[in-house]
Amino acid sequence: MAGRYSNLWGRALLFLMFLWLLWFLNFSVRIVLSPILPVIEDEFLVSHARASGIFVFLSIGYGVSVIISGFLSGRFGYKKSIIFSLVLLSLATFLVLFVHTFLLLYLFAFVLGFAVGIYIPSVIPLITEYYAEKDWGKAIAIHDTGASISILTTPFVAIALLALVPWRGIFVVFACVFLACSIVLCFACGEVRIENPPRAMFRDILRMRSLWIMTGLFTFGVGANLGIYSIIPLYLTKELRLSIDYANTILGISRLGSVGVAISCGFLVDRFSLRKIMFPMMAIAGVFTILMGLASVRLTGIVLFVQAVFITGFFPVGLVAIAKIFNREMRGLATGMILAVCMVFGSGIIPYLLGVSGDLSSFRLGIVILGVLVTLSSGLIFRLKDLD
Repeated sequence: MAGRYSNLWGRALLFLMFLWLLWFLNFSVRIVLSPILPVIEDEFLVSHARASGIFVFLSIGYGVSVIISGFLSGRFGYKKSIIFSLVLLSLATFLVLFVHTFLLLYLFAFVLGFAVGIYIPSVIPLITEYYAEKDWGKAIAIHDTGASISILTTPFVAIALLALVPWRGIFVVFACVFLACSIVLCFACGEVRIENPPRAMFRDILRMRSLWIMTGLFTFGVGANLGIYSIIPLYLTKELRLSIDYANTILGISRLGSVGVAISCGFLVDRFSLRKIMFPMMAIAGVFTILMGLASVRLTGIVLFVQAVFITGFFPVGLVAIAKIFNREMRGLATGMILAVCMVFGSGIIPYLLGVSGDLSSFRLGIVILGVLVTLSSGLIFRLKDLD
């Protein structure tokens, strides 16, 4: 078993920042389809619903993967699992060069989601093994900012790369970086395994009410975050008639404040109860999701900015809550189960339904309905007895 770091300085911080880079890249390759979706839609001449269907297959692949990872990563080894994820990502992103039929994009999205899904159920137990429990909130929050910064920078990276290469070339760049990172990880840390098979814990986890509450919270949280993020370029370009460069600029800037709040929430965990941080983050994000569907074109960017700040703050605290609710043997499997469901529905089904709403009526209607559901779901936080 790997030894724990007693603080977050020196080699401990360096290792954490490498894991941060891996999460940043994993998240970036998953969401880069969003800012380039209008280009893909125009190339293949498909409807909003068919284009948004890419996220369904991406999320199904992710969901299948995190369940398998939750069962097997502990015995296979968390380090080996992450290396396998990086190598598979490198192969999948390189092969996108040969995708010239729209239906093959669905297959690519599934494989991409599957490869990405191996990471989080492996890295959360790895972090909790390497760092003392007193530093879990800080370590997980710092690690989770990889997602926040990815959401912030990916639209700008997409704009810059589209000016240099076709959209398929973006994935070739990712392929090279993932291959390099897999080589570095081979030497970056020791292996961590959980000898007790998670399968024996499966029924016990299913009986825990907290599992289903956290699954519901994460589903609507991901829907308000990645679900909205996925369709915003389509909403801004197709319904509000903005240019794709301007739409991606708004999308990127809207995530500017989310980086700081993600780190702040990690440090607030040491001062306030998890419940007191999670509830206002979720409830306020729901209200601003509703306002996003009602706002004028001129105010959409401002509302999107505020909404992103609050919904982003929920996730690092939510991951700390999962780490505290479930014991060492359950942690990887429980994380995988929660993420499997929330990603299939939150980042797959929800953006697809928003795309259907855009085809049948308007994106605005779908966004308002989602905001109402997110606001109502925040009340589930008070049902989490295991946090007491």
